Amino acid sequence: MAKGMRDIKRQIKSTQNMKQITKAMEMIASARLRRAQEAAQSARPYAEKLREVIGSISSAGGVNHPMLEKRTIKRTGYIVITSDRGLAGGYNANLLRKVMLTIREKHKSNKDEYLIYVLGRKGRDFLRRRGIPIAQEIVGLPDFPRFSDIKDVANGAVKAYEEGAIDELVLVYNEFRSVISQTPVDKTLLPLGEPEKSDSTTAAYEFEPSPEVVLNHILPRYAETLVYSAVLEGKASEFGARMTAMSNASKNATKFINSLTLQYNRARQASITQEITEIVAGANAQG
Repeated sequence: MAKGMRDIKRQIKSTQNMKQITKAMEMIASARLRRAQEAAQSARPYAEKLREVIGSISSAGGVNHPMLEKRTIKRTGYIVITSDRGLAGGYNANLLRKVMLTIREKHKSNKDEYLIYVLGRKGRDFLRRRGIPIAQEIVGLPDFPRFSDIKDVANGAVKAYEEGAIDELVLVYNEFRSVISQTPVDKTLLPLGEPEKSDSTTAAYEFEPSPEVVLNHILPRYAETLVYSAVLEGKASEFGARMTAMSNASKNATKFINSLTLQYNRARQASITQEITEIVAGANAQG
C-alpha cells in the first residue's frame, strides 16, 4: 500500500510540473498571438494599395498580362504553409490532410501534375515521408517573419508561373478566424483574375514609361505580397491553435491531478484504517 501511495504522489508531482509547462506555453502563445495579429493587419494596407493601382491600370483598357489570364491547367503549384514546431493541436494535421485530399482528387497521385513549395518543418517532413515532390522549402522561420525570410519561395513560385513551368498557383494555409477556430483553406493565387476596377473616388495615376511596363513589375510583387500575408495569417493561426491546445492540456492536467489526489487520499485512508484495525486486533489478542 505504501509503495502504491508513493507512486501516486510521484505521479501527482510529475503532472504538476507538466501543468506548469503547458500554462507557461499558453501564456507565451497568447502574447505572440497579439503581435502576430498586429503584423497581419499591418501588411494589409500595402496589398490594398497595390490592388488599387492594378485596378487603375486595368481600367484604362487594352492592358493585358499573362498573370491575369487563365490557361489550360496542365500542372499546378501549391504553396503549403505549416509550422516548424508541434504542440498546436490539429493545426498541421488538418492542413496536411487537406493537401493530400486535394492531390488525390485533382491529380490522382500523378506526380507530374503538381509541384509543392512548402514552408515549415512539419509540412516538409510529412511530404518527404510520402514521396511528394518538393520544388522549394523553407524551415526555421522566426515567430514574426519578414518578407525577406520567405522571399525565395514566393519569388520562385511566381517565377515558375511566369515561365510556364506551372499553369496555376494555389496557396494552402490556415485562415485565422478566432483563437479557437483556424480553418484550412486553399486559394488560387495565380492567375490573379480580373482585378477590381478603380472607381471615381480613387486617385488618378500617370504611369511612366507605360501602364504595361508598370503592370509587368507590379503584378509579381503583388502576388508575392499575398504569399507573405498568408504566412502572417498562418503564424497567427499557429499561435491561436497552440494557445488553445495548451489551455486544454492545462485543464486536463488539473482534472488528472484531482483524480490522483482522490486516489491518494483513499489509499491513505485505507492504510490508516488497516493500521488501526491491526492495533485493535493486537490489543484484543493480548486481552
